[in-house]
Amino acid sequence: MQRTILHMDLDSFFVSVERLIDSKLIGKPILVGGTGDRGVVSTASYEARKYGAHSGMPMRMAKRLCPEAITIRGNAGTYTKYSKLVTDIMKGEVPILEKSSIDEFYADLSGMDKYVGAYKFSSELRQKIMRETGLPISFGLAANKIVSKVATGEAKPNNQIKIDRGFEKPFLAPLSIRKIPMVGEKMFQTFCNLGIKKVNKVQEMPVEMMESVFGKNGRVVWKRANGIDSSPIIEYHERKSISNERTFRRDTTDVYRLKTIMRAMAEDLAFQLRNGNRLTSCVTVKIRYSDFNTYSKQMKIPYTSADHTLIERVLEIFNKLYNRRLLVRLIGVRFSSLVQGKYQIDLFEDTKKTVNLYNAMDIIRNKYGSRSVIRASTYGAKTIGGFTNPFNGEPPIVLAHRHQ
Repeated sequence: MQRTILHMDLDSFFVSVERLIDSKLIGKPILVGGTGDRGVVSTASYEARKYGAHSGMPMRMAKRLCPEAITIRGNAGTYTKYSKLVTDIMKGEVPILEKSSIDEFYADLSGMDKYVGAYKFSSELRQKIMRETGLPISFGLAANKIVSKVATGEAKPNNQIKIDRGFEKPFLAPLSIRKIPMVGEKMFQTFCNLGIKKVNKVQEMPVEMMESVFGKNGRVVWKRANGIDSSPIIEYHERKSISNERTFRRDTTDVYRLKTIMRAMAEDLAFQLRNGNRLTSCVTVKIRYSDFNTYSKQMKIPYTSADHTLIERVLEIFNKLYNRRLLVRLIGVRFSSLVQGKYQIDLFEDTKKTVNLYNAMDIIRNKYGSRSVIRASTYGAKTIGGFTNPFNGEPPIVLAHRHQ
């Protein structure tokens, strides 16, 4: 059967979510990401991209290029929530779904042209996603994953395009060679040194010449430039772990600060577990020192999604792992071995009040952001993994109770 592959990509996803939360940001240049000296741009709005800012760029450089840009740390929990909304819609509509990132999806629509028509179906799916989530999304439809992905890039922002079978090479020919997935800055520079900037020049080259210059990657790029790709759709499965990391602007030995941030990370991840009806049975803590040596330690625990249990385990592991004589560059927390399930009362420790407290906290967090209500012991940790939630400029509700 001839394949029909749909590629969908949420347009400047983090920025779009922030604009849903605050409509005053619409039309303004936005940079989402870490705002410190080592901060990196996660997403740049199209208004900021006009000045040369782009994802992966150091935030300081992006601010120099676009001084008017509004910088936002963002909130990982909020972005995950909106990504899940889109994922759930697509899972209910397409036969085979691959989720390649938080904002990027592939679907195999092969054979659908016999019935409703793949392009008509894709258009209706795109409209449904925009209607039910409020997020702009673009798609490309083609005979394989590579061409559909490039087509989506050409369709953006907030549009759609179909590449008919047999027209893959003419579609790709006039594009910059940088548009081909796998061609990074270093490979592009080599192409420029050879006087090659457009895809059509690669299409005209013998594949043996590409191999002699780039090795085995040369053959892969040559195939992609010619619209040849047989990579399969890897069916989406629920993730088996969630994690959070924090790289410090300056390496530190401040134990109080380290533990405060570890508590905040564990609290935020526990909220994500409960929000996704997940439980974890494995807790891992990671520490990277100033000499870049990295150490991690994990602990198996009974399945849970309770803040007080997970925070206690995280700190227990941290105390065993931490070397007080060395400066710390990065710390991280990971919950793995995830399964479907809801938080259960521990007959020996918990009360109905504890469960009701978690339910109330999660309702507030879902409405106002994951850091809108926090424990007193994590109040000092304003940023989690490079993201923060300003709670619309208001201070968070701080809870102090027996589980700290």
